[in-house]
Amino acid sequence: MRVTIKKYIMKHWQIIHQETGDRGQKTVAEIVKILLKNRNLVSQKDINKFLNPDINRTTLASVGIDEKEFLKFKKRIEKAIENNEKIVIFGDYDVDGITSCAILWETLYARTKKVIPYIPDRADEGYGLSIKGIENVLVSNPDTKLIITVDNGIVAFDAIEFANKKGIDVIVTDHHVKGKKLPNAFCILHTTSLCGGGIAWVLAKELAFESKKKISEKLELATLATVADLVPLTNDNRAIVREGLKVLENTNRIGLKELLKEAGVQKQALSVYTIGHVIAPRLNATGRIQSAMNALRLLCTNDLSKAESLAKMLGGVNRDRQVLTEESVNHAKLLAIENSSSHITIVSDSSYNQGVIGLVASQLVEIYYKPAIAIAIGDRVSKGSARSISGVNIIELLRSVSEQLIEAGGHPMAAGFSVATEHIEEFVKALEKKASEVVTEEHLKRYLKIDVLISFPIISMEFLEAIGKLEPYGMGNPEPVFATKNVLIVESRKIGREQNHLKMKVESEGKTFGALAFGMANKVDLSTGDVVDIAYTIDKNEWNGKVELQIKIKDIKER
Repeated sequence: MRVTIKKYIMKHWQIIHQETGDRGQKTVAEIVKILLKNRNLVSQKDINKFLNPDINRTTLASVGIDEKEFLKFKKRIEKAIENNEKIVIFGDYDVDGITSCAILWETLYARTKKVIPYIPDRADEGYGLSIKGIENVLVSNPDTKLIITVDNGIVAFDAIEFANKKGIDVIVTDHHVKGKKLPNAFCILHTTSLCGGGIAWVLAKELAFESKKKISEKLELATLATVADLVPLTNDNRAIVREGLKVLENTNRIGLKELLKEAGVQKQALSVYTIGHVIAPRLNATGRIQSAMNALRLLCTNDLSKAESLAKMLGGVNRDRQVLTEESVNHAKLLAIENSSSHITIVSDSSYNQGVIGLVASQLVEIYYKPAIAIAIGDRVSKGSARSISGVNIIELLRSVSEQLIEAGGHPMAAGFSVATEHIEEFVKALEKKASEVVTEEHLKRYLKIDVLISFPIISMEFLEAIGKLEPYGMGNPEPVFATKNVLIVESRKIGREQNHLKMKVESEGKTFGALAFGMANKVDLSTGDVVDIAYTIDKNEWNGKVELQIKIKDIKER
């Protein structure tokens, strides 16, 4: 029998390790070696460093932060403390900005009580350090003499000049892509190898204002930031997350404990996945549609009753955010069909909330697999969020039409911008033209990278434990994907509230596994007896005290 693929564009399988006549007959040790090689780890030195990341090796030099700039940073802080000056830690409203703000605020608070954290309001002040943000800071803290940005500031030219005129020194700590010039800040601590939270932790470590134990405990915040901001989990980031997950499992932060409880996450189940899909969305939600200060308060509070109420509030706001996102995505899909472009998806509407347009753009990329932009139309100024696909640098693409924009900043895969509402139409035309020149047909192919072909008999708990040495998985170090040919479908049924997932039993060479195929129930017709090729990951399924291996299918090909 043949499986029928319907309404489904199969991915192009790119098997990284291939051999002539390869049928997947390899040993566990050979497969682990292949997985390491696929991640460009060949020398024993690099392999040892990867498999045994050491947070003690994470320094200013290792992450690419200029030591001279750090010395200026430290001396200016010590001067502020000595003179009893007011210091403001100026963060951002996403997980990275909130956690980095918490790290540096707590670090400086250990030495001076004249330091306050500040998170800008997305709707009122926009992203990063702004003139409006500084004005708002000065309303309640007119004696501010030093502003330290975290996770922002590298393109805040006008805001920093405004601060300088007000007699305020600005120190920039940021990881976003630099512009053609640097702002006129007191000093700049910049690297693209870490996220904002990672930078804040390294600075806290080098300042050494607290005990080593206190500094180490802050790795849990840097881990939340590193995972949520989708930076590559290699080198120093890998060390941060590996150690940070251990701290998280034994966290002393009341707010995090309550947030985990509200989300129904057991501490022993904490992983990169639960951070990215369960914890981070709750911390992000308030900054999307309310005030991100509540997420910061949750992370820093020592009051149990406040922690409980804040955790419940964040959970509720996240549910509201989910509804708002779904409504906006459904609307955006209709617009995308009406205004289709072969190289980029651009949607705009006055009904879109600024806080969810990034999520809308991400969903559009997932659906249409081309760079996507969602714009929340405002009266005079409109805010846009962009997401990209492999090989297309979205911030460079936006900056190539910068004459149409008020400002733009971000990363190769994600960016944000502001545009005058009256200029949206010409901006869209200019960007579509530029995209047609930059985005190729090759870019628009969906590729599924598969590490290696294997046979079912090799899959065991010992095998899973061996490949588990590559954890934590994430950007830059993806979970190993395997493929097996000529797999028999023993059982297949639809599951889930919307009956859109498949639960199966699959068999090959006399060995049978349970399998899940998320979101594929309406894309393929499978019947008992069908023989297919499958691409998949492997994990453990724990249920009622029983532990079994299971396969999570990423793609199916008919034979």
